[in-house]
Amino acid sequence: MVTEFDLDAGDGRVLHAYDTAGGGGGGLAVFWHHGTPNIGAPPEPLFAEAGRLGIRWVSYDRPGYGGSTPRPGRDVASAAGDTRAVADALGIERFAVMGHSGGAPHALACGALAPDRVIAVAGVAGLAPHDAEGLDWYAGMAASGVASLRAAAQGRAAKEAHEASGAEYDPEFTQADHAALKGAWSWFGKVVGPALQAGPGGLIDDDLAYAAPWGFDPARVAAPVLLMHGREDRVAPISHSRWLARRCPSAELREYPDRGHISVLTAAAEALAWLRGHAA
Repeated sequence: MVTEFDLDAGDGRVLHAYDTAGGGGGGLAVFWHHGTPNIGAPPEPLFAEAGRLGIRWVSYDRPGYGGSTPRPGRDVASAAGDTRAVADALGIERFAVMGHSGGAPHALACGALAPDRVIAVAGVAGLAPHDAEGLDWYAGMAASGVASLRAAAQGRAAKEAHEASGAEYDPEFTQADHAALKGAWSWFGKVVGPALQAGPGGLIDDDLAYAAPWGFDPARVAAPVLLMHGREDRVAPISHSRWLARRCPSAELREYPDRGHISVLTAAAEALAWLRGHAA
């Protein structure tokens, strides 16, 4: 069962949060950081494996999504403070973090900026910083993704104009991705639609954050890091995780030859077992 609640972030904002332990209880707490555009509901396809491993999911809607107050100008680093606020509200001292797609950089932010709280970090199909030295950031992305993120790199006005232009976003999902979306990961239908009900504000703020300075260096993540990435990913190319694996001192990279941006999640149970092992 998932309990939902609102909490005061301490600066006049509200964060809408989720907890599979009903606001209390034991087990390893794993904070789920959602992708773009999603709300923060924890990943139902991983509930059974999490239960077997004694994992408690905790998460929240990033500002501008779902029930969380917008925070224009937020950077990726701001996720660390919001995660701390939710953990403090629930009395959780130590926890692991896991993010998919746009959630992976936010999970890394927690590892870098809350080292006293974060046990381990798992990032699945994530992005590297826009200013990553030696990385051709857009190489391998679907053309519509390049257009969307190049607009974000030009600033808010350009990004808002791009979203208002009616330009279609085609992530060029692989055949394996489409199969995953017809199976257990059809769950994405439950988190994408609600994320867009109030308009593109959350998506715009996310993309602006990805294409601007993140506010931290991934090299600062001292906790163990697991990176998982499909080699066929056209949303966040695998070159991003390869760069992060070189940058993060404690990172392990697992590559999946036949998988793309969504289908890599069919291996996500590996990440849960890895996180559980680092909490022992």
